[in-house]
Amino acid sequence: MKKDVQDLFPTRLERKLGMFERIDPVIFTDEAERSAGPLSEAQVREYEEKGFLSFEGFFEREEMEAFMQELREYEQDEDLKLSEGTILEPGREEIRSIFGIHEVSERFSRLTRDPRLLAMVEQLLGKGIYIHQSRINYKPGFKGKGFDWHSDFETWHSEDGMPRMRSLSCSIILTDNGEFNGPLMLIPGSHRYFVPCVGRTPTDNYKESLKSQDVGVPDNASLRELMLKGDIEAPKGSAGTLVMFECNTMHGSNINMSCWPRSNLFFVYNSVENGLMNPFCGNRPRPEFLANRSDWNPLEPVG
Repeated sequence: MKKDVQDLFPTRLERKLGMFERIDPVIFTDEAERSAGPLSEAQVREYEEKGFLSFEGFFEREEMEAFMQELREYEQDEDLKLSEGTILEPGREEIRSIFGIHEVSERFSRLTRDPRLLAMVEQLLGKGIYIHQSRINYKPGFKGKGFDWHSDFETWHSEDGMPRMRSLSCSIILTDNGEFNGPLMLIPGSHRYFVPCVGRTPTDNYKESLKSQDVGVPDNASLRELMLKGDIEAPKGSAGTLVMFECNTMHGSNINMSCWPRSNLFFVYNSVENGLMNPFCGNRPRPEFLANRSDWNPLEPVG
């Protein structure tokens, strides 16, 4: 773990601090590296401006079926439900999230090193990336709860000690995401502002926040300003669709009021030059399944 440095993104304060413009770049590669990757110049520019990209049918539906079959088996695994890395819906026995999925499954571990993913991520973050976190988010039909608006970086900075905005998430749609089953929603351009949140972080906050988040939630006035500037987009698609979004892009999702379940896979890639420090909120580090502190070796692609 790296030594402590100055906190450039103060949050979880007793008094409200106004949001301020981002101080980190969005793209961490030079012009030659940008043009050498699989993303077009227009796609790199769109990511830089909006904070996310969407690729309909990036993976074939047939590729996703083996992953879905494995997930169906997990839903029936009572031992897995008792694991600390498995989060259940509040007051229910349905699975809400499984963290550390690439540690549970070799199939998912290989997917984190898919050369198509790594080439795009390194085009944006630079060479040398590792998995900070992985998870599956479930939303069963009729019952699946939503996720409040938040910036992942605000949490990772405060509770995990991620020093700078040099990471991104790849969300792979495993079951069709439509208008009515609670798709991921993002605020375009919100990654260009950091929104400090109010309230001290309780000890072991993750035990409650992964079910229902009360701390680290941006204020309505800041959200309104960001929405009026950028609106809201909800990239939808069939199984195999990919959404890449910057670590500070504000996002959330509604409850699932439809009969169709929604399952999305998330791989969080962080630069090896952005390794974790002590949590800036002052608490002890969160468990390894939420924040990888033991293996920052650069990922190598697998076929």
